[in-house]
Amino acid sequence: MSLPPQLPVSPSVPHPPGTDVPATCEVPHFAPVRVRGGRYQLGRLVRHRRRAVAAGLAVTAAALVAAGPRDGDGARGHPVAEPVRKHPAVRVVSAPVRIADAATVRLLRPGDRVDVIAAQDTATGGDARVVARGARVTKVPEPLDGAGDSGALVVLSVPRSTAARLAGAGATARLAVTLC
Repeated sequence: MSLPPQLPVSPSVPHPPGTDVPATCEVPHFAPVRVRGGRYQLGRLVRHRRRAVAAGLAVTAAALVAAGPRDGDGARGHPVAEPVRKHPAVRVVSAPVRIADAATVRLLRPGDRVDVIAAQDTATGGDARVVARGARVTKVPEPLDGAGDSGALVVLSVPRSTAARLAGAGATARLAVTLC
C-alpha cells in the first residue's frame, strides 16, 4: 500500500492525525435485509399462549419447591400446638325401615336426607322422639300389591349404632320421616 504523494516517507517524522486513513468512497445501494417469518411472530405468540403460560407455571412451581422448607426447618407457618387427632372411620350400613305413612315415602328419592321420628301411641300418653338425624336415603323399593296399610319400606344409609336404634324403635313404635 502506498501513502499519498504529499507526505514524506520517514520513520522519524510523525504524521499529522487523520492522514493514515484511506480515502472515502460511496457505499453502493442495496436492498434491505429481511428475516424470514418476522412479520408472523405476533401471531405465533398468540397461538402458543397456552404453552407460554404452562411453561411459566412450571418454572414458578419449580422455584416454590426449591425455596420450600429444608430438612429440619418444618413448616413456615405458625407451629401446631397439638397434632390433629384422626377420628376413627364410622362404619355405615344399609338399614331397611318401614315408615307408617306410605304417601310420605313416595315423596322420597335416593340421595335425600331425612330425620326418622318414632312416635309412641298418643292414646296411652306416649311421646315422639328423633331416632336418626340426617340419614341418607339409598333406595325406595316399589310397594308390593298385598302390603295394605302396613306402610312403606325405605332403605337408609346410617351408622351401625343408629341402625340398631332404628330396628328397636320400628318394633315398638310407628316411624315417620321428615326431609332435611
